[in-house]
Amino acid sequence: MTNQPAISTLTLLHRIPDSWDADPWAEVRPLIDGVDVLQRFHPAGRADSCRYWRGPAESWPLAVTEEPRRVMITEPTCTAGCCGALYVTMRREGDQVIWDAWENTSDRTAVPPDFRFDTAQYEAELARAAANRGWEEPLDTIARFLEQTLADSGWFERWGCVLTGVSPRRAEPDLPEEITSPEGVDVEFRQDRGPREAPGFYQCELPVIGDRSVAEHVRLLADHILADDPRKAADALGG
Repeated sequence: MTNQPAISTLTLLHRIPDSWDADPWAEVRPLIDGVDVLQRFHPAGRADSCRYWRGPAESWPLAVTEEPRRVMITEPTCTAGCCGALYVTMRREGDQVIWDAWENTSDRTAVPPDFRFDTAQYEAELARAAANRGWEEPLDTIARFLEQTLADSGWFERWGCVLTGVSPRRAEPDLPEEITSPEGVDVEFRQDRGPREAPGFYQCELPVIGDRSVAEHVRLLADHILADDPRKAADALGG
């Protein structure tokens, strides 16, 4: 009798970064059969952050189709071109999802084994993780709601600008005060000036102060941005 390949279980864990130069949003870390297999083969790597899990299901980082898709499943906090990354090819075959054809471009060339998952369990776990908000700290919730409020307002478009992102800005306890910013929220946007001009990039560093509720913080921060031309409240980053 031919042995059937083992079927693994995928679990997606949200993990808030502890490195000041990492993406401030929580990464969505894949565990296989409860084990962080990727840590062994690419210990410096981070998975995609939760901000890439907000769109339609087909856009999620670990979404699969019958057509094989090569995915960078972890990368360093610098760039893949600098310190290497871990890649895997994903595809769906009937009632199974397959991860194989691994490639490790870091200084560790070893790769994980191939894995098979039950398609129903796999897709249900992706949907659960995309909807999960239980990991959020108040700062994350403020940033998420503020981004939605600003995007819905149409305010940036009124001033010829495009909102490009809102992120939590976490405390950096190991850094001197003179080179760090207080805990808060960063709002980033750009102004497209025309085909022959470089765009302008802007960032607003908004502090989160006191014991106000999430809703109060969102309202106060949104009011600050929406009171006038958002460029007046921002620092130019270039262009």
